[in-house]
Amino acid sequence: MKKNLLSSAIIGITFMLIIAGCSPITLTSWVNPKEHQQVSKIAVWGMFDKLEYQKPFEQAVASYLNSKGIKSMEALSFIAPGKKYPLSDLEAKFDSAGADGILIVNYKSTDKEQNYVPPTTMAYPDFYYNYYNYYAWGYPYYAPGASVVTTGGYWVTTSVINITANLYANSDNALIWTADISIQDPSYIDEASYQIAGTMYADWVKNGLLKFPEKAKK
Repeated sequence: MKKNLLSSAIIGITFMLIIAGCSPITLTSWVNPKEHQQVSKIAVWGMFDKLEYQKPFEQAVASYLNSKGIKSMEALSFIAPGKKYPLSDLEAKFDSAGADGILIVNYKSTDKEQNYVPPTTMAYPDFYYNYYNYYAWGYPYYAPGASVVTTGGYWVTTSVINITANLYANSDNALIWTADISIQDPSYIDEASYQIAGTMYADWVKNGLLKFPEKAKK
């Protein structure tokens, strides 16, 4: 019984850690009322300072969108990192890639805040910890005593990463959609990027910004 109780406690703590390990995302978007274009082939461009962030971000977002029937490609596959191109060259590259939409994402800031988790104390009667104690407690007399387990009483630092995402139409370079996105305590860039992709995709669908191929509709 003692092992079962300890196992239950460990499972409970692990569950809380899993929940805490998730990365809540908030998205505030604006759709350009002057543009009514829909896109179906999107070039994903992560304008980050470090290649180790840009590459997994573009891969994850493109992978997610492709899985939803929206053809997507990584900007790194045809745009050299750190190089400045004139507009005419960029237009030619996007045209060659067959993109009708261009998603540009860049980093804004990181917010940090600290929250105190107060201690929580729970008492478990000693008779739970083995069958004889349980028997002795119940028959023929009660055996007093309890074990105390205390959790909490620590500070938790939360990091919130803020990014901006813009979706442009390749036909006239017009802004179709823009959003401020915040993600809390991301663990891995690829996992966080996949979550971000899902959040953006849902907002695009809600606002009717995507044009799906006939096969994808069935």
